[in-house]
Amino acid sequence: MKALSSLLKGKGYMDILEILKQDYQKFPHDQTYSIYAENVFFKDPMNQFQGIERYQTMIGFIKNWFKNPQLDLHDIQRSGNTITTRWTLSWTTPLPWNPHISIPGWSELKVNQDELICSHIDYWNCSRLDVVRQHIFPLQSLK
Repeated sequence: MKALSSLLKGKGYMDILEILKQDYQKFPHDQTYSIYAENVFFKDPMNQFQGIERYQTMIGFIKNWFKNPQLDLHDIQRSGNTITTRWTLSWTTPLPWNPHISIPGWSELKVNQDELICSHIDYWNCSRLDVVRQHIFPLQSLK
């Protein structure tokens, strides 16, 4: 009963982690945008912008453009106002040879006093050139 009551307290310490775990499982569909601040800062090796609408547009692009996008969560940890996730993003690019792309990486999320994500920075464990190579040489995998 104690565990249930802690989950029902609203956007508490554990709740945001549970929401993120669920969002990773169903990515890029039905994401919980309400856990992000209106002016959330986002950065990855390809993009940098601010605002929840731009974030939703980026997720929509992934959902509509790539085939079978998947975000596998390997680890999630929270320390104070910082949440760190380790993951692998993969998809099939709609090219005639249908290359399967895989990007291992990690995210650093900052949570504000309202328990909303105000900063989301993604890091890749590979270079942008490695991602281009996967498109050209689809049988080679990342080391």
